[in-house]
Amino acid sequence: MGGTPSLDAAYDPKSKEHIQAGTFPLEADCQRELDGLASLLEAHDIEVLRPEVVNDLNQIFSRDIGVVVDDRMIVTRVIEDRAAEWHGIAPLLKEVSEGHLLHPPQGVRVEGGDVMPMNGELWVGYSDATDFDAFKTSRTNERALDWLSDQYRDWNVRGFQLTKSDVDPRANALHLDCCLSVLSGGHAVFHPAGLKREEDRTFVRAQFEGNLMEVDAEEMYQMQCNLISITPQDVVSCPEFGRVNDQLNDWGYNVICTPMGETAKMEGLLRCVTMPLVRQA
Repeated sequence: MGGTPSLDAAYDPKSKEHIQAGTFPLEADCQRELDGLASLLEAHDIEVLRPEVVNDLNQIFSRDIGVVVDDRMIVTRVIEDRAAEWHGIAPLLKEVSEGHLLHPPQGVRVEGGDVMPMNGELWVGYSDATDFDAFKTSRTNERALDWLSDQYRDWNVRGFQLTKSDVDPRANALHLDCCLSVLSGGHAVFHPAGLKREEDRTFVRAQFEGNLMEVDAEEMYQMQCNLISITPQDVVSCPEFGRVNDQLNDWGYNVICTPMGETAKMEGLLRCVTMPLVRQA
């Protein structure tokens, strides 16, 4: 990770908050949490590949660097501060032919946390042109919606405009998966204020009517919308997420907890640190 970055070198408000407070996570603590998660996944018969180490990146969130949809990986076009992260992923894909890799053209910006395959649709968090130019935390632009529609003509691409802030982590949905977690049984955990438009909030509420848990800004800040399902019944969460975990249990899921509190200080959690390459139905 390269130690605690300078405030000027940080590019999300939660990292900035912990830099200013002197509580930015130590590499050893994040390593321990990630090793624990990898062991948990392997214990559930999931093959885990670990990226190559790229020095001094202060980033551990592989989800944003690529997205697999059907038999192709989108090599996402991230902000310049994060571009070098691809060098950690690329060695794992050396046997993948170029025909199975999609490279967004200039002018298209998209990060993986904003792209969510959803039953024949791609749900995409994005910022309109005004917000995209105004906020460093705006990572996916409107042009990405059109480009994804052209690449995946059998999928409906549905955009959700996100609420952004460069200074307040409780008022910033960095990616779509920071404010929405969809579970296999047709349930979802949702922070409504993470979506900027009321029409998008109404759509999500209608989609999951009767199967939706809404969380507040503090719970979103703690990354309680950033969970992963490893089977249709098994959901990985964190031990501190009491209200969310209780609801998951009430819905009939088996909740498996692993500590990730230090990793969460960099505005990402379980979904952010995992990038699925092969999924089995």
